[in-house]
Amino acid sequence: MRLTAAKRSAETLNRYDSSRELAGARRSLSVVVQEQREVEVGVGPRAGAWPADPRLDPQLLADGDRRNVVDQYRYWHHDAIVADLAQRSHPVHVAIENFTHDFNIGSVVRTANAVNAASVRIVGNRRWNRRGAMVTDRYLQVDHDPDVTSLLDWAAGRSLPVLGIDNLPGAVPLETYDLPPACVLVLGQEGPGLSDEARAGCQDVLSIAQFGSTRSINAGAAAAIALHAWVRRHVFDQLPAPAAPVGGASLRARVGR
Repeated sequence: MRLTAAKRSAETLNRYDSSRELAGARRSLSVVVQEQREVEVGVGPRAGAWPADPRLDPQLLADGDRRNVVDQYRYWHHDAIVADLAQRSHPVHVAIENFTHDFNIGSVVRTANAVNAASVRIVGNRRWNRRGAMVTDRYLQVDHDPDVTSLLDWAAGRSLPVLGIDNLPGAVPLETYDLPPACVLVLGQEGPGLSDEARAGCQDVLSIAQFGSTRSINAGAAAAIALHAWVRRHVFDQLPAPAAPVGGASLRARVGR
């Protein structure tokens, strides 16, 4: 009887020790996570004499630049960065339909900024979730079209071909399509994909090859793939793959569906 009670006491003490160790480990992990959060990005105050450059912001030079910008733009005024990006932007535009407040728009904007696309056009609702853009919309031209007709009129007025990204009967594989230098890539919203009006207004609709079990990829991923295809073609001068018969619908991405 006494042995059993002693055994129970020992087990209780072991459990207490384990629990105490676990709590200590959790506290240590919390401290590490907090320290990681407190790590500053960017650069501190500019040392030495400041360059005589009107693009530089005296406040940033004095306090440091913690913005999420490439090193080339450290200490630059915001407006100077925007002007420089606009001057050397690529002539590809991205449009995304926003009739149900698509949460992928922020990701599309961030990718368009990385590619330095000429603009992003939000079609439908003016309001969109900016969280995913990570402030990149401040450095990129983001315009609004109330409907598809407005987008198509804008593109026609600039002689820009409109190319849809979706899996539809007769869609051309993006991997074999020779993207034009100046164009508008249109993406549908999550769920219905491209609207009927957008499909009808596209010069061509392009599909993205996929080989897994899912029926679709989201608009954010599709925008990244399509824009990277444009970069490979017009920045690195890589020709698309020769057209070949596609054996089955599984080779195409049903974007936003």
